[in-house]
Amino acid sequence: MNGGIDARFGTARGAVRLALSWAEVGLGLARMAPPDPQGVQRLVFVCHGNICRSAYAAALARRAGYRTAGFGLSTSTGQGAHPPLAEIAARRGVALDDHRSTALADFVPQSGDLLIAMEVRHLRRLSTDERLRHLPRTLLGCFLVPPLPHLHDPYELSAAYTETCLARIEQAVPRLLSRFPSARAA
Repeated sequence: MNGGIDARFGTARGAVRLALSWAEVGLGLARMAPPDPQGVQRLVFVCHGNICRSAYAAALARRAGYRTAGFGLSTSTGQGAHPPLAEIAARRGVALDDHRSTALADFVPQSGDLLIAMEVRHLRRLSTDERLRHLPRTLLGCFLVPPLPHLHDPYELSAAYTETCLARIEQAVPRLLSRFPSARAA
């Protein structure tokens, strides 16, 4: 395993997807739909399985007092967080014991939702979904400095990359929260 690329990007494919996502965002092809910050009432984190990245991001935002939801684009409802990721999250002080995945088909959108994806390809899928395409959407990695518009899925990847991915999410979530104070729970 290539420790440099694998620890920083998950896989060589993750590094390539990051490069491509910078191009897509830069050229305006990422299908982001900017929100009205005052209109955002709930932060909805989206990834592939809703058992790693979106679960962790939602837990961080909830712990900070924000209304959250999440779903996976290719999952079934009711799965717990990915055990290796949940163990690392617990060591980082974030419990995912109660997390249960939500499938796209079971997600109920609300007025005021902001969809926050982990990858540009997630944005493409969201923009074509009849129930969701009218909602604003963005990439969590765009809240990093510098921006990383692709947060590669740590599912079944190395502990080193999982740590990297979770650290990036930890850095991005507070910046996201500062932009949308109207999503703070009452």
